[in-house]
Amino acid sequence: MRVEVVAVGTELLLGQIADTNSQWLGEQLAAHGISSHFHQHVGDNHARIVLALRTALARGDAVIVCGGLGPTQDDITREAIAEVMNVPLERDEALVGRIAAFFSARGREMPANNLRQADVPRGATVIEQRRGTAPGLICPIGAKVAYLVPGVPYEMSDMFDRAVLPDLLARERAAGRQAAIVSRVLRTWGASESALADAVAERFSALEGDRRLTIAFLASGIEGIKVRVTARGDDEDHARALLATEEREVRRVITARLGDIVFGVDAETMEDAIASRLLARHATLAVAESITGGLIASRLVNVAGASNWFRGGVVSYATEVKHQVLAVPEGPVVSESAAQSMASGVRALLGADIGLAVTGVAGPNEQEGQPVGTVFVGVDRSGQLGARALRLAGDRPRVRAYAAISALDVLRRALDRESA
Repeated sequence: MRVEVVAVGTELLLGQIADTNSQWLGEQLAAHGISSHFHQHVGDNHARIVLALRTALARGDAVIVCGGLGPTQDDITREAIAEVMNVPLERDEALVGRIAAFFSARGREMPANNLRQADVPRGATVIEQRRGTAPGLICPIGAKVAYLVPGVPYEMSDMFDRAVLPDLLARERAAGRQAAIVSRVLRTWGASESALADAVAERFSALEGDRRLTIAFLASGIEGIKVRVTARGDDEDHARALLATEEREVRRVITARLGDIVFGVDAETMEDAIASRLLARHATLAVAESITGGLIASRLVNVAGASNWFRGGVVSYATEVKHQVLAVPEGPVVSESAAQSMASGVRALLGADIGLAVTGVAGPNEQEGQPVGTVFVGVDRSGQLGARALRLAGDRPRVRAYAAISALDVLRRALDRESA
């Protein structure tokens, strides 16, 4: 079954809000083996919504429409679907009572505009609203179907889980079409998208003509490049077996060409990767930051339970703070030796097993003869010192953000070498 998603709302076209609904729906459809080849955005215009719906139904078996079910004058998705179905809208008095009860329970009188939300295209089935006032709709159109759900994300997801997905799966079973699609995202840091594509080229060649497996690249800015491996199988066990085999092959070719750049999978962040390694060693970490100004510590405390392994940090932005607080010797502070001294100083100051430090030049001007983008990362692992020099591109905010994740990646690699 091919399902298209249509997101309604001029605010989406203007970039005033992000369309997280289509992203979430795409993930859910794929997880249940349902193909979604197209997503559309359309503004609050009757003719264009009708065109979007007819286009989606012409090239697919079903369409999920998000938004335009509210009580205001620009909420016109009901009218548009009624035109596509070629049926009138009819007011459902039972829905009127439910919407009125929603307001009454909150000590408010229902505005007259909300009556519009009780208008249902003839032949449609109502999806009960449990979290707001806009009911959803299941609208048969010949052998195809349109699902109308609210644009509010938690209302949309509730209706999808309760009504849309069960109906879609029932239609799949009735048509004798049922498969499972599973994906794994490999998260990398330290290589360009083109370098990754070159490294994985042999897998693309090997999979040519194999409709069960696909590989895609997802550039994620300061979070690196993601490589998504997707497998389609007869059932979930079959799909997961295919995925596991291909994931091993993709990891093999990446490591052979680019080294240990895969730091996590799926939603695992760089700080998650650091946390898991520290917990496995029963080790604690302290950080000293200059160029990043606290970005590293902020990332680390995003991890639940960080207090079990993160001792704290020192933002030693001024040169004298490096000398007075972290005992960095006199001399250049944008250097490998300064980064190592900062790491040792913060480790001793905060009583941690490991010290991590970063110093550098974010711009716009060079410092101590070092060009913008120069970064030095120091690591002290119980007295074992190490440092690495980096050259990072971008403006001041990007250099700082890249420096934070790069410093964590230096620590990750150091910990992995230790356990190898």
